Amino acid sequence: MPVAELCREHGMSNASFYKWRAKYGGLDASMIAQTKTLEDENRRLKKMFAKLSMQSELLKKAHGKK
Repeated sequence: MPVAELCREHGMSNASFYKWRAKYGGLDASMIAQTKTLEDENRRLKKMFAKLSMQSELLKKAHGKK
């Protein structure tokens, strides 16, 4: 099936298809699941780091340090 037809059928752009293929094309289902799990954990850790960094800055300002 041509890519253009497949994309039209699923309501996505050709560019999205090729980005997805570049990212996940060589992976099997278990590797994709593991990648998604790691991406979720990375997102959670980034949020945690941002929150702790903000708290640290506030504590430094509260104690008069820079």
